Amino acid sequence: MTAALLYALIAAGANLLGGLVITGHSRGGRQAQRLLIAFGAGFMLATAFLAMVPEAIATGGEGAGMGILLGYLLVHITQHALTPHFHFGEETHTHEMVNPWVGIAALLGLVLHTFFDGVAIAAGFQVASWLGMLVFVAIVLHKIPEGVTVASIMLASGNSRGRAMAAVAALGVSTVLGVLLTETVGPLARQGLALSAGVTIYVAASNLVPEVQKGRKLAPALAVCAGALLFYLTFLMLRGIVH
Repeated sequence: MTAALLYALIAAGANLLGGLVITGHSRGGRQAQRLLIAFGAGFMLATAFLAMVPEAIATGGEGAGMGILLGYLLVHITQHALTPHFHFGEETHTHEMVNPWVGIAALLGLVLHTFFDGVAIAAGFQVASWLGMLVFVAIVLHKIPEGVTVASIMLASGNSRGRAMAAVAALGVSTVLGVLLTETVGPLARQGLALSAGVTIYVAASNLVPEVQKGRKLAPALAVCAGALLFYLTFLMLRGIVH
């Protein structure tokens, strides 16, 4: 639990960093964000399919498949029922963000999946240190764009910078809460890895990859592959040296 909590706090710090860099509006900054999103998407997809799903099935048995599906559907329903249309990265469509409550609604949707970020880290460390560390890396890679997303939505919907940073901090708190509850809440302790695998697949495939596919540029597409490749190399290294 101590290791999982430490890594969750670092991940929460990445959320705050994303909120702090929202003042950068240059075109180069947006391109860098897209490449980071693409790289994170590849790493997350590889983490989910090559590590989290197999380990969830190995430890959770037949119920793991339902847990994975449930995790995916929970985030899908929450983001489509509670939140307005938004993009991962800096939100620029201010004409869609005219009411301060739009930002609050978006925050509520994102809080669920950041909660499962924490569940994923804790559940990964419950299985093995190497898995917890891989999950942590996958989560950190999308934490900065996530902080950028919620801060920019809050600003675009008319909220103050103070409220925007408070929203970013709420995402970090939700991640830490996910770690703390995983060992104490029975269903999370048993199926937390399966649920968070479904959430990871949704975030990577439905939130991040669509951002990469805009513009049909080669660099973001290659960045997805590079993220998956880095996962595989890290996977081999950690399995060999971390127990």
